[in-house]
Amino acid sequence: MSWGIDDTWTLFLDRDGVINRRILSGYVTSIEEFEFLDDVPQTIASFSQLFRFVFVVTNQQGIGKGLMSESNLVEIHRYMEQKVEEMNGRITRTYYAPGIVSPDNQLRKPKPGMALLAQRQHKGVDFQRSIMVGDTDSDMIFGKNLGMKTVRIATEHEKIGVDADLTVERLVDFLNWMKPC
Repeated sequence: MSWGIDDTWTLFLDRDGVINRRILSGYVTSIEEFEFLDDVPQTIASFSQLFRFVFVVTNQQGIGKGLMSESNLVEIHRYMEQKVEEMNGRITRTYYAPGIVSPDNQLRKPKPGMALLAQRQHKGVDFQRSIMVGDTDSDMIFGKNLGMKTVRIATEHEKIGVDADLTVERLVDFLNWMKPC
């Protein structure tokens, strides 16, 4: 299976469970709690050579619940981005939805707000030439509703109700799958 991926494509990455270890029933509230999954900074650095844009899109309702501040989250994301830069890569931008679950919250996945914001702020983002990588049904719905290809990072913690175009064990496995493209 080949998707014809080239340097005009955009990659959207979920954070918790894809980039860093998810804290079950909790939130990453500090750099000390942020633990990269195996090979992720190097893998994102490789993706940044293959894709035009690499965005992180993450629901972070810990802010809305008062469990952390927005400045805590900005510090965590700056740390994450710096570690990728140390591997000669880049994350184009990290978008986050700080609010709690609500029908009116258009930023929280699976609603399209973060992707639409990325598209407005970065000329050339085409959802038909985009991939969403995540570990939850919400991530898959987010990508599918926008017409993106979807890649699920397998986890035993999430009940699967929405199929992905591709399922892999780790982010690096998706990179390895892409190499023939």
